[in-house]
Amino acid sequence: MDLPSTPEDLESRDIAGCKELLQDSSRWHSIPLLNHTPLHMLRDQSLVRFRGMVQDMMDPEIYLERYEVKSADGSTRLQQGKYRDCLRLAKDEQLDYNAANNVHGERRTLFVVSLPGQNDWAKEHEKLCGAQWEISSQQTSVGSGIKRALDEQEDMEVDKADESTSCSSLKRQCKEVEKTSSATAIAKSSAVLGSEYLLNSPLPDRPSMACMIKVYEDFDKYTLNSLMDFVGFLSVDPALDASTLDVEAIKDVESLSELQAQNPSPFLIPRLHVFGVKSLAHANPLLDQSLLQSRAQEMTAQPSLETVHKDLRMLLKLCLFEDELAAEYLLSHLISTVYSRSEMQSIGKFALNICNLPKDCLQEYTRRLYEVLDLLLPASHYLPMTLDTMNTAAFAPKKDYETNKLVSGLLQLAPHTHLVLDETQMQQGKLEANGVHAIQHLAHLINNQQLKCDFQYYQIDYNVDIPVLVLSEGRSMLPSDFVLPINADAKAVTIYEESLKAALHYLQPQRLQQFRSYLTLARIGQFSVSEDLTEMIQQDFVDMRKANVKSNADDLHGLLVLSRLLGIARGKQALDKETWHLATEYESKRRQRLQSLPKSSAQLRN
Repeated sequence: MDLPSTPEDLESRDIAGCKELLQDSSRWHSIPLLNHTPLHMLRDQSLVRFRGMVQDMMDPEIYLERYEVKSADGSTRLQQGKYRDCLRLAKDEQLDYNAANNVHGERRTLFVVSLPGQNDWAKEHEKLCGAQWEISSQQTSVGSGIKRALDEQEDMEVDKADESTSCSSLKRQCKEVEKTSSATAIAKSSAVLGSEYLLNSPLPDRPSMACMIKVYEDFDKYTLNSLMDFVGFLSVDPALDASTLDVEAIKDVESLSELQAQNPSPFLIPRLHVFGVKSLAHANPLLDQSLLQSRAQEMTAQPSLETVHKDLRMLLKLCLFEDELAAEYLLSHLISTVYSRSEMQSIGKFALNICNLPKDCLQEYTRRLYEVLDLLLPASHYLPMTLDTMNTAAFAPKKDYETNKLVSGLLQLAPHTHLVLDETQMQQGKLEANGVHAIQHLAHLINNQQLKCDFQYYQIDYNVDIPVLVLSEGRSMLPSDFVLPINADAKAVTIYEESLKAALHYLQPQRLQQFRSYLTLARIGQFSVSEDLTEMIQQDFVDMRKANVKSNADDLHGLLVLSRLLGIARGKQALDKETWHLATEYESKRRQRLQSLPKSSAQLRN
């Protein structure tokens, strides 16, 4: 049995059985990926997929799940309305609003954007894994801006909306714009909101694709900022565009801005009516089972974890002025994740501040280092902390009540999107109110792995998992879990450009694939600590307190996180004495470096 091709096809079959078909990965892979398929290559109401991050969750929507249609001769029939935006009416038919057979249902609309900060290599691989979809000469293009023709077998069309229809029912009963509508009316209704505002990309300089996802069940499973892969029916009827309505249709609308924001052009933001969904545990397309991986990749012999770890550590050391300790801490940072939460803290986070960068290299070094990280990570973002950026950029999401949208900010990122903050780019000057708030949002994110969303009258914290790396000349003004002053080799400083070029040359395709897979597998791997070792750790900590009165519970927590990451990096599934002692050794060396910094830079203990 094949997958349903249209909502009508699904209605005529057992829906549970169709959903069961999606458990077959080959069928899931065969569905075209909207992220990488031109819209004009797809047909309205066809089955497609969209992968992305839930950026906003809109108000519940009541729609006609089943409704009675009355024809001119008085006969009636029942029509299904699920998985559709517009009513299905023939030329001489009309909806009976008062029919006893009408059934209302509830659905939710999720505003989903393609993965913010997704790096080029990940996009390219995701595209290669998508189903190759070709439009036939008989199919109708949805990109022409002309109202689509329906199947010839069904002589149906979208009924013109009654003038008394309220804007809240626009999504249920769409109005076909008259060709005689005046140009001034169109201009009046379309000049309110720009495409950049409607697309609402968290990273404006790296715009995401957007899709309005309509879900019909399990509403509680969807959370803000989560990564999902949706399967559903594409809806791109031009009548869904509120900006094309004439003056008569919008004369009673209270907020034209909200009407347009909730009903943008489907050619800019398509709709997708979902009947299948998968949660994505990570953003790495190389290891994503919901994508069709090439046989050549699956058959390639993989080196041992120990070998990959050794090679990757050597690469990072080369990029960090031959500083082996810095390479260990940066690798730990790259595989870190929040694996547990309590009321007081997020356990597993590893915010790292690499400071004491050589002054001779500050102009170019941080960007060049990020180029290497960009090649290793599926999603990341480099943020130079210039005065202009801090004072003008929106960092946290904010509710716009005029349009009823959650306007995104730079920090609204998907889980495991690495944020690299370049503090060396900050100039002298004054931080305005926005800049002060930006620092507060960053500090809150680093300390709690939570993002504050501003609803104007109150704020809500949403849990996130965004590893933060801060690069600075002196110690950063931002908090961090681990501050590591670079101990740069003098010769390595003079040849750092050649070293970074050598690093890029070293990253040949096969080795890159190994590093990318290794980092993700290490992040999602399981790790445990036995009871016997817990007792030894407690005794060690008591001894540490005796030797250094300043040691506290935060130090113990930091040691546990570091030892866990050092063990995972070496392919271990449980903590052992060797790894624990290695962590205490590294922490001792790091603290010695902090003590050697000028007092103004080493005033805090971590």
